[in-house]
Amino acid sequence: MKDLGNRVREAIRHFWSTRDKQAENQGRVSGSRDAGLRTAVTGGKHLDGFVALCRDLLIESGVSEPNVFWKERLELPGYFRPEKKWDLLAVVDGELLAIVEFKAQVGPSFGNNFNNRTEEALGNATDLWAAYRQGAFRPSQRPWLGYLFLLEECPKSLSPVGVKEPHFAVFPEFKEASYAQRYDILLTKLLRERLYDGVCLLLSSREGGARGEFREPDDELSFHKFAVSLMSHALAFGKTRPSS
Repeated sequence: MKDLGNRVREAIRHFWSTRDKQAENQGRVSGSRDAGLRTAVTGGKHLDGFVALCRDLLIESGVSEPNVFWKERLELPGYFRPEKKWDLLAVVDGELLAIVEFKAQVGPSFGNNFNNRTEEALGNATDLWAAYRQGAFRPSQRPWLGYLFLLEECPKSLSPVGVKEPHFAVFPEFKEASYAQRYDILLTKLLRERLYDGVCLLLSSREGGARGEFREPDDELSFHKFAVSLMSHALAFGKTRPSS
């Protein structure tokens, strides 16, 4: 885990520079950048810096590079659906070692996207663990499931948001919570409910992100703890392998 902070900063820089290039290139082709900020996400490569970093952490933990998948062969069977394509997998000798999902959200629309991300994170984990319980990944021991989320830090993501309670009261932690705080609550609950084994929340502004700047609002959800959990699982898995 040498120079972990600098490696995260490089992934942050990659995220913002890739987003800007995608928006710029699509704007040239279409003659308009008005398709909202969708122009910046349709390329789908803006989080590759984090994918590559986690791939490297697995390799540093003793997983052979051919056993780490991040560009192809990323599908796993589900229980409520036939399959899902994940962002990063480690499969060693037919045993599923680790799965990682990487997501980001940039403004200006945080409301609907927050609900979508919540449902997606819950659904993906629920589906995976149901498939595991039904033996979909035999003879694998329980794999490690991780979720990394990068949120744009800006006034809209940091401002308090009201709630609607036409029939019943929402839980008090959500009242007047900003979207950044809502993500903190969501990811903390995902971790404590053991739906995910490792969770990371990073905040980064457009201006600071271009310089690799980021903030970790919750130490429990820091990248360091996320990386330690992933690497510890990989190292422990390696010790269970028969020696050649």
